[in-house]
Amino acid sequence: MSRFVLNRLFSAVPTLFIAIAIAFFMMRVAPGGPFDSDRQLAPAIEANLRKAYHLDEPLYMQFGRYLVGLAQGDFGPSFKYQDFTVGQLIMKGLPISLSLALGSVLIATTAGILIGMIAAFRQNSRIDHVAMAGAMAGIAIPNFVMAPLLTLLLGVHLGWLPVGGWGRPEQVILPLFALALPKIAYVARLTRASTIEVLRSNFIRTARSKGLPNRLILARHALKASLMPVVSYLGPATASAIVSAVVIESIFGIPGIGRYFVLGALNRDYTLVMGMVVLYAALILLFNLLVDLLYGLLDPKVRFE
Repeated sequence: MSRFVLNRLFSAVPTLFIAIAIAFFMMRVAPGGPFDSDRQLAPAIEANLRKAYHLDEPLYMQFGRYLVGLAQGDFGPSFKYQDFTVGQLIMKGLPISLSLALGSVLIATTAGILIGMIAAFRQNSRIDHVAMAGAMAGIAIPNFVMAPLLTLLLGVHLGWLPVGGWGRPEQVILPLFALALPKIAYVARLTRASTIEVLRSNFIRTARSKGLPNRLILARHALKASLMPVVSYLGPATASAIVSAVVIESIFGIPGIGRYFVLGALNRDYTLVMGMVVLYAALILLFNLLVDLLYGLLDPKVRFE
């Protein structure tokens, strides 16, 4: 197991390097710069600023300097938030974004598995048709449409929940469910299809022939085998939740790292955008590794040679 983890970590280094290199050079060749504004700076002042941030050096020297700082845990200073480093901004917003993303994945996994199991046991019934129709609607409607719809319905018209802010429990409900609903649909469909296949297996027929009740068959025999596709989906789902949280945070005014990513891209804040890219890439690789480990624990046939 430890050898497998080390091999995956070492193999993640080239992937992370490629993501950093692509983002670095794309930011540099994009039109505009960090010191462009409506009020044009004097040439001497702009030259001094570019020198202070090493932007007057060739691109390969800037890239090498960034990699050296990154290896030391230094993301560099922010060009726009001049009182903060990029690391400080990340530490300020990361707990909020992670709690939003992981909370939505937890809700989606729990609700999706429950709905999928019920639909599988009631295959081709009215409950099954309603559940799958709702799942298709959840997949078809993206987050940036679902969030305003929930805001208008539950926040504006009914007045049940606040439509912005972060901190109070009631302010968390709308963003969490807006982010979780499409993933509930995916998990429900995966669980239903997997459970139907498992229920047709020989070992389930044997358990039924022994007179075991359906609840016991589900808990002891079918559940673990049915979760394999769901576990495989959790890695991409968590990564998608972290990226999609950028949209949700902007809609609901949540002070997470998504706000810094959007503002950094608009303001050409090179170091801030690079810090967000490195963070997102590292989290995606980490969650995929955790899902692989979880998959191995659930499936005894998987071996980590």
